[in-house]
Amino acid sequence: MDLPERFSNLPAYAFPRLRALLDSHPAGGEVLHMSIGEPKHEFPNFVEDILIKSIKDFNRYPSNDGSPELLDAISKWVNKRYGVILNPETQILSLNGTREGLFNAQIALSPETKNGKPTKVLIPNPFYQVYAVGAATVSAEPVFVPAYAENNFMPNYSELPKEVLDQTTILFLCSPANPQGTMATYEYWVELMQLAEKYDFKIFADECYSEIYRDAAPVGALQVSHAIGADPERLVVFHSLSKRSNLPGLRSGFAASGPKNIKEMKQLRNYSGAPNPTPLQTVATAVWSDENHVIENRKLYQEKYQIADNIFKNVKGYNSPQAGFFLWLPVKNGEQATLKLWKEAGIRVLPGSYLSRDISNKNPGENYIRVAMVATFEETKRGLQTIKDNLYTL
Repeated sequence: MDLPERFSNLPAYAFPRLRALLDSHPAGGEVLHMSIGEPKHEFPNFVEDILIKSIKDFNRYPSNDGSPELLDAISKWVNKRYGVILNPETQILSLNGTREGLFNAQIALSPETKNGKPTKVLIPNPFYQVYAVGAATVSAEPVFVPAYAENNFMPNYSELPKEVLDQTTILFLCSPANPQGTMATYEYWVELMQLAEKYDFKIFADECYSEIYRDAAPVGALQVSHAIGADPERLVVFHSLSKRSNLPGLRSGFAASGPKNIKEMKQLRNYSGAPNPTPLQTVATAVWSDENHVIENRKLYQEKYQIADNIFKNVKGYNSPQAGFFLWLPVKNGEQATLKLWKEAGIRVLPGSYLSRDISNKNPGENYIRVAMVATFEETKRGLQTIKDNLYTL
């Protein structure tokens, strides 16, 4: 029996590709992993006690959509952060991490055809890879829109041909951007929402890095949508505790949208979803309700921004990140630079092309490496200085 053709063109995932590139070569120094965005800062100190106290709740099935307490805590956080009031019962859905939501929301909300033709999903290039596999799952054509430095690494969706936009069902945007660390402006969000209204598609706003930033908090899609009176069904916003609270293993996030979208997403989840266990929902409720640990976590990343700026300030094309915890460093060839760092210094980074797709024989990530600043301050400082000395010092 043949395998599904819709997945036959998927390239190898980024990290198996990285292992294939590097693992046959010995490390050239003390190994430091800077390739994966797995936060290493401490998570809130109250998590352990809450988990222990609620441990017996593993003995019962969890709420599929999120416990009332969790949904209420998320609703209050959204109101405090963005000034938007959401009905916790009808406009919020708890997720088993945002990746699950980003994938399943496409299944729930993208129709099979639009205007009598096959559908398209608009994806920034580079991008989080689940966007593309979700599009393949619903048999939509992914349209990869490059995000170049000259556009502040924001894809220019409004310049796409009308015939593409007429077939579009979903547009993805990650802000703050992974991997470049740039933020969509208020005006940019307004333009996207007007485009979505004109051409009748939905915006999926991936905002999982929204609480890690340098100076001013990133503008949120929800607050812009609310301010301009946009149709709430045009927008689905995704958030997570992985980066905000250093809890990637908790697998807790949420989606927020209009009642119709959330109803459809809940219906699919009734059949196929994997809800968070109740003790983890109890932990998440407390974590969404506390902001002090988020402020302290942000300060640690702000110190790392400063050390990165000090080290790379004279590197031509260096993009000082506005938010997130990645550096998007310019190199002649991402794979060659990655291999050199590993063989000569034991530093493990990710070639930018592993996060991008070749379009018309051009890959917007080919001349970059992605560096995750998630380790301790001293390890991060050592790693960044080693990268500078290895790749940029004549």
